[in-house]
Amino acid sequence: MDTFLPLLTIFMLAVFVGVEIITKVPPLLHTPLMSGSNAISGITIIGALLSVAAGGTLPTILGFLALVLATINVVGGFLVTHRMVAMFRKKDQGPS
Repeated sequence: MDTFLPLLTIFMLAVFVGVEIITKVPPLLHTPLMSGSNAISGITIIGALLSVAAGGTLPTILGFLALVLATINVVGGFLVTHRMVAMFRKKDQGPS
């Protein structure tokens, strides 16, 4: 229980900083930043897999939840990026 409060503090600071950074990004830059978001979510997937493998009920549940959410974020990011790139293709080219 001694480590819970510092970890909670770090988590809350990370949430605050993340919200502040995202709200300052202009809408035109959101889609190009998806590739960076995908890389961060990939790291989250690795951490979630390690958490699931660590054992224990709570780490397994939280790790699985993080794994599902990060996977959804990665797949959605790739779909949005693919759609954005398709917008810049010439009309006479077929789908890739």
